[in-house]
Amino acid sequence: MNCIGNKDLLKLKKTAFLASSTIPLDMVLKCYDWASGKHEEGECVISGFSSKLERDVLHFLIKVKCPVILVLARRLYSNTPEELREPIEQGRLLLISNTNSPRQTRATAKIRNKYVCNISDKVLIVTANSKSSLVPLSMEFKSKQISVDGSSQTNAT
Repeated sequence: MNCIGNKDLLKLKKTAFLASSTIPLDMVLKCYDWASGKHEEGECVISGFSSKLERDVLHFLIKVKCPVILVLARRLYSNTPEELREPIEQGRLLLISNTNSPRQTRATAKIRNKYVCNISDKVLIVTANSKSSLVPLSMEFKSKQISVDGSSQTNAT
């Protein structure tokens, strides 16, 4: 496992955030509100931040200075993206890669997503339908699942 950033973030309580590539607009807005309100002391959000919604949520989390663990489904960046540099320098971000793949594939994303759920205390999976590749994870980690409002329940799939 290769990392850049604050490894102490791994000691915090972690909420996994995973979202399908196609999400209804009302759920998108709820996710934006959820991310904008992430201020819990001693907690962080962990994700691959690879879908459009996940990337948008990452932007909100960085803006509100929520600690974040970004797990790549590819090798570490040769040049860290500009948006991530300041949070890394401030100790609010950890980049992790557990593969040497030069780019993300379905297989590396699947491995990454399972790792993210495994090491998380809570899991928020936002899917639009039962054909989503995240549905098996939703079933496997049902006991850890929360909804966008933070309650312990299964999200609609």
